[in-house]
Amino acid sequence: MRAQEQYTDAELIAAISAGRELNEAIRFIYRQYSQATSSFIMQHGGSEQDADDIFQETVVAFIEVVQKGKYRGEASVKTFLNSIARNYWFNEIKKRDRSGLRDKQFELSRDKNEADVSHYISEMERKRQLRELVDQLGESCRKVLLLFYYENLSMKEMVEHLPYDNEQVVRNKKYKCLQALAGLIKDNPAIARQMQEILK
Repeated sequence: MRAQEQYTDAELIAAISAGRELNEAIRFIYRQYSQATSSFIMQHGGSEQDADDIFQETVVAFIEVVQKGKYRGEASVKTFLNSIARNYWFNEIKKRDRSGLRDKQFELSRDKNEADVSHYISEMERKRQLRELVDQLGESCRKVLLLFYYENLSMKEMVEHLPYDNEQVVRNKKYKCLQALAGLIKDNPAIARQMQEILK
């Protein structure tokens, strides 16, 4: 065991490759290089915990590279570690950005769905109120208005469902029924506004 755990790059690589003094070598790596990596990550949007996690992954990857004989010594240990850490951190940022985008898309989709459901419920409520008013007009008006506004039938199609001779008679009947409906709602401005939306 080294008294001060000091290594040159060559000694560090040799120790890791041979599996000698591995714990001492790892402690040396943390003591010597973790601060620079932590500073870089925190300057680029990471937290202290992010820095710790990324450096831990970096050390594990570095040891694996060295023990597999893939470290060529073309860059210093410091430069090599920094390169691994930067790659890990930038990949993490991309992953978080994608996750954030998915969350945002989900929220937008949920907001739209909620708005659609809210609009649907509101529409159903207005139609329910209209039906209640139409029911007060009597059976013949109820049938004419429901065929037109609920079934979306044309005047020609409505003739087939009603005891009237032609489209003009149906049109006149619809007009009279709407006049009667207007009389029912004229004293209630709130319902009047809602009915205008339906009867557009």
